[in-house]
Amino acid sequence: MHRIVVLALDQVYPFELGIPARVFAIARTPGGEPAYEVVVCTVDGGPVRTNGGFGVTVDHAAGVLATADTVIVPPFSPPHQVYRDGTLPGPVAEALALVRPGTRLVTICAATYVLAAAGLLDGRPATTHWAFTESFRTLFPRVRLDPKVLFVDDGDVLTSAGAAAGIDLCLHILRQDLGSEEANRVARHCVVPPWRDGGQAQYIERPVPQSSVATTGPTRAWALDHLGRQLPLAELAAHASLSVRTFTRRFRDEVGLSPQQWLAQQRVALARSLLETTDLPVDAIAHRCGFGTGTSLRQHFHAVVGVPPLAYRRTFRAQEPAAS
Repeated sequence: MHRIVVLALDQVYPFELGIPARVFAIARTPGGEPAYEVVVCTVDGGPVRTNGGFGVTVDHAAGVLATADTVIVPPFSPPHQVYRDGTLPGPVAEALALVRPGTRLVTICAATYVLAAAGLLDGRPATTHWAFTESFRTLFPRVRLDPKVLFVDDGDVLTSAGAAAGIDLCLHILRQDLGSEEANRVARHCVVPPWRDGGQAQYIERPVPQSSVATTGPTRAWALDHLGRQLPLAELAAHASLSVRTFTRRFRDEVGLSPQQWLAQQRVALARSLLETTDLPVDAIAHRCGFGTGTSLRQHFHAVVGVPPLAYRRTFRAQEPAAS
């Protein structure tokens, strides 16, 4: 069974601390057996305070990190040494040194600071909560930070943005380990989407429109029901009863993407679902998703997902690998 060890540091965020157990503990192998064992530890095995005004007790000290197949570090509140000067307290550094080479390392939100301070992200891509972008880049200039995405998968090191992006990353890991069907089942059980398109730009603070001002939400909902046909910008603006210029500006303010970028992402998301759940040929899927031709679908799909449609189908429909 794949062992996941969660390292809880002082002033840990309780929501993010609970994400790994909530997602992975209900995952099952193709044979119906539990796929993961999730245990929580602290540096010394003693209780730690959360930033929610209560403490948590755990069953393990840092020694259990040496038995982990995956280590997950949830975020914790400032003030903390790593946020001030980019260095780790001695006991935390010693705990991380117990992790075996090749162990998968995962961080949620600002816990990316921990791996960066340990030198494990030098020269590698990573992300963190958008609000920490300037501070993180100042402290860790050798990390290739991308603050626009919800998570970064760099093989044995995976990092995510704030709070709910930790759920996105855990579901992504589950999808990689057990396949799309099980990831979707767990997502439904947790009442969350199995995949969120777009990035952190959707959630960066912006002035909130007055409630009397129309939003693009109803038009986006309408567009999702009509992805199979061409949706010119003028038609979308007309549906929202806005000028093209106003619609485009408001859409970007609310979503963080242009209408065309958002439509392409939604069409790719629909194509992914159809590739996972049907045997439709690529040309038929392209028609249903509004790409028009299989060539157009392949180009957009590869740009977003990184693999051709049929390769994606072979991975997530024909094969259902078990967790190591």
